[in-house]
Amino acid sequence: MDWWIWVILGFVLLFVELSGAGGFYFVFFGGTAIIIGAIAGLGLGGPAWLQWLLFSSISLTSAILFRPKLVQRFRPHSSLPDIDDLSGQIAIAAENISLDTKGQVQMRGTTWSARNLGPSDLAMGQRCRVVRSIGIALEVCPLSVNSNADAVEPNSATS
Repeated sequence: MDWWIWVILGFVLLFVELSGAGGFYFVFFGGTAIIIGAIAGLGLGGPAWLQWLLFSSISLTSAILFRPKLVQRFRPHSSLPDIDDLSGQIAIAAENISLDTKGQVQMRGTTWSARNLGPSDLAMGQRCRVVRSIGIALEVCPLSVNSNADAVEPNSATS
């Protein structure tokens, strides 16, 4: 196969990679096609079947070896901190929530799914404090009657 066909194929595959979602698949095939084109251009490519064999083996091997590292480096990490930390906020139980069970609480004008971490049950209408948020679910604990909850600012975090 002519060297310039490999080079054109390589640039087409790199363009497909850049114009797509960027899954780091075509970059290995495009880069390998350019390398095979350079080897063929130097007269070291051999017959077409050998060029295709080299293209297949090099591109697949490089994709298997290097793609996970590229994805890990260029994709956002899933362990990013929460944008809005709700720890320390005051919520009101929308229903009775037993110890270590899930229920509904009202906070910021909406209903949230919450798990009661204790030390006691939550009665409907009782105030509780958000211990932490996990996605869109909250972990709460009841405020005791004698607590100084009104003196604590809603944005103070208790981690």
